[in-house]
Amino acid sequence: MSLTPRANDPWARLRGLTPARIGLERAGASLATGPLLALRLAHARARDAVDAELDVPRLRDDLGGTVLSVASAAPDRRSYLLRPDLGRQLTSDAAATLGHHAEAWDLAIAVVDGLSAGAVQAHAAPLLGVLGPSLQAEGWRLAPAVVVCQGRVAIGDAVATCLHAGAVLVLIGERPGLSAPDSMGAYLTWRPGAATTDADRNCLSNIRPAGLPPADAARKIAWMLGRMRARGFSGVRLKDDADDPRLSGPG
Repeated sequence: MSLTPRANDPWARLRGLTPARIGLERAGASLATGPLLALRLAHARARDAVDAELDVPRLRDDLGGTVLSVASAAPDRRSYLLRPDLGRQLTSDAAATLGHHAEAWDLAIAVVDGLSAGAVQAHAAPLLGVLGPSLQAEGWRLAPAVVVCQGRVAIGDAVATCLHAGAVLVLIGERPGLSAPDSMGAYLTWRPGAATTDADRNCLSNIRPAGLPPADAARKIAWMLGRMRARGFSGVRLKDDADDPRLSGPG
C-alpha cells in the first residue's frame, strides 16, 4: 500500500493547519498503514521523552552564571514515576546545598526535568535569556538558578524555602502528548511554603517553538510576576489578563 496521500483529499489543507489527527484515512474498521505508523512513532517519541535523562552539565553551560544542581528524594526514574511524593521532596544533602546560598532573594528559579527532560533542555535557556535581564531591570533579586533532577512541580516550594526566596518560578518538562513530546510548563508561586497547594500557583503551558514560543512566554511570565508582587498573591485569585486590550490604555 502506498503511503502517499490520496489525490483531492479534502482534509489535506486542514491537516497542514493543526497537529491534531483529523480526517485520517481508514482501511475497513482500522487506520490505514500511513496514519497507524505515524501514531506509533508519536507514541514511541512520547515514551522516550519520559525516560530521557537531563544532560545537567550541558544545561548548566547553556544557562550560564551560577547554577546549582540538586536531586529530589526519588533515587531513580522508576521510583520517580511510581512515587510522585518523592519527586516533591529534596534530599537532605540538596537542602543543605541550597541553604548555603540562602538570602532574602525575590525570586528562585527551578529548572526541573519533570516528564520531558528534553523540553527543559531545549527551551529553558532561551526563555531565561529573555526573562532574566527583564526582571533584573525591574529590580528583582534573583537567586542562583537551580537544576533539579527527578522533580515534580511542588519541589519548587522546597527550593524557595531553602533559598529564602519570596517567590518561585518552576520550569518543568510537561507530560508528553502524541503531538508534542517537548512541551515545557512554567509554574509561578508567591510566598511558597509547606502549606502551598496547586490553587496557589499560576501556570503557562505548551512552551515550545510550535506552541507558546519561549521569548513570548518570558514576557508573559515577567508580567505575571509583576502582578504578583503588586498584589501580594498568586493562584486562582490572580487572573491572567495580560492580553486584555482594556489594559493597554488609549491607543
